[in-house]
Amino acid sequence: MKDQAKIIAALLVGAAAGAALGLLLAPEKGTELRGDIADYINDLVDTAKTKAQTTAGEIKDYSNNVIDKAKTKFSGTVSDLWDAKDKAVDAAKSKADEIAGKAGDAAENAKDKVKATANDWNNSVQNA
Repeated sequence: MKDQAKIIAALLVGAAAGAALGLLLAPEKGTELRGDIADYINDLVDTAKTKAQTTAGEIKDYSNNVIDKAKTKFSGTVSDLWDAKDKAVDAAKSKADEIAGKAGDAAENAKDKVKATANDWNNSVQNA
């Protein structure tokens, strides 16, 4: 396999060298040949610029889409967290109000019992 790769590489190098010699030894004048080579290279450069600009534009569009998706997902997550926080706070307030109400009722009942007991003792002391 390695020998075949070397042979193929040698053939390609030989073909490229032959093509270069063919261009250099062509019957055209040197100025015309140089002009043709310059035009060909300019075309290659223009094609490369166009492809680079297109690729850069596509990469920019893709990255903007990815950023927008991330922002949307993050925004949704933050909004969900705020909603969960609000629900938790509301539930805690509701529970605290309920417990405070029960504690107030219990305190009122205890106060009534203390008053009743104090009145009973007061009446017992006055009747004795």
